[in-house]
Amino acid sequence: MTAAPVEEPADATRRAGKGAPTPKRRDQEAARRRPLVPDDRKAAREANREATREARLRTRRAMDTGEDKYLPLRDKGPQKRFARDWVDARFSVGEVLLPLALVFVLLTFIPNTTIQSVVLVLFYAFFAIVVLDGLWLRRTLKRKLTAKFGATERGVYWYAFMRTLQFRRIRLPKPMVKRGQYPS
Repeated sequence: MTAAPVEEPADATRRAGKGAPTPKRRDQEAARRRPLVPDDRKAAREANREATREARLRTRRAMDTGEDKYLPLRDKGPQKRFARDWVDARFSVGEVLLPLALVFVLLTFIPNTTIQSVVLVLFYAFFAIVVLDGLWLRRTLKRKLTAKFGATERGVYWYAFMRTLQFRRIRLPKPMVKRGQYPS
């Protein structure tokens, strides 16, 4: 028995399947070869700029609509969506932290040391309340996420806590639920 010579297909760049010979390496490399520097640099730069702009616009639209496919990696996933909706449905003390911190800073400019001491103690007390609210949120979210998803992803609680520190109106992705409309 002698093996019959196998003929090369006319198109060597085509993928080889069963019954066809494996294409030669040099042919495959030649088919993939592109110049390091494009012939028209200006057009390539414009195309790259346009592609980047489209990706940014797609991400921005996803931040407004909550479309999970185009969200940044830190906001993707069903557990993070659940945590976002849970945080957006409740009022948290952390939303008031930044404006109140500004007031506390302005009050510390009063030259009376007694007032400065009282303001500092009040600020630390308010900060402790924000931390306690975050711990309460973590406990509640842990119970809800475990009931719904089983195990929880790493970083979901921190993600939810950091979201509570932002004003509701400037949160990104935008809140998709109204206050009191908790996810099931």
